[in-house]
Amino acid sequence: MLKLIYVILMNLHRAPYMIPKMRNRADHPEKYTEEQRYALVHHVIYLMNKTGKITTEAYGLENLPQEGGYMMYPNHQGKYDVLGIMYTHKKPCSFVMDKNKSHTILVREFCDLVQGKRLEKDNPRQGITIINQVADDVAAGKRYILFPEGGYKFNNKNKVCDFKAGSFKIALKSKAPIIPIALIDSYKVFNSFHVGPLTTQVHYLKPIMYEEYKDLKTQEIAELVKQRIQEKIDEVLAESSQS
Repeated sequence: MLKLIYVILMNLHRAPYMIPKMRNRADHPEKYTEEQRYALVHHVIYLMNKTGKITTEAYGLENLPQEGGYMMYPNHQGKYDVLGIMYTHKKPCSFVMDKNKSHTILVREFCDLVQGKRLEKDNPRQGITIINQVADDVAAGKRYILFPEGGYKFNNKNKVCDFKAGSFKIALKSKAPIIPIALIDSYKVFNSFHVGPLTTQVHYLKPIMYEEYKDLKTQEIAELVKQRIQEKIDEVLAESSQS
């Protein structure tokens, strides 16, 4: 939380022109391409990272498919998670998030710039609509981030919680590759009391292709993805403790 307050204060002088600029591009997708809007997202995250002394390292970028859409399923640690992924993911991507948390200043702009989907967690019918919309988008070539844990606990550190099986209906419907993502130390940015310079890690794991998971139940897919993420986190943390 202290880091979040610090970043906000350090960028207050930019807010009067940066937020309207984000709002304008988000409101006029007919004037600005997906790449132009995503470039602005990148720039804003760069400014936040620079002023907050945040370094985000990416690993496994070679695992990202060069063509077509795919679903990215990361573990969830805090408010910085989407920003860390989008900052290291060079091609435009979008995300699904809790509608109740999507209307605060700046979060709203980020969501609208990438045309993110707002999920009403207490509305199953709307949830089915979002699943179908995202599946259609991914089948058409878009890339999405969805957190199968559904939420996070404050200062939960690098613990991976249970994945919700329903999150993987999108992958099955779109028949797209699944990209597990292991986030490490992402919680330190905005969901801890850390104040100094810090480094987070984004590990893009090998894709799980449709042929590999098409005969699995959604719960089995959830366990498979969670296991691969947890194994990568355990591996990295074990290596860092030995160095």
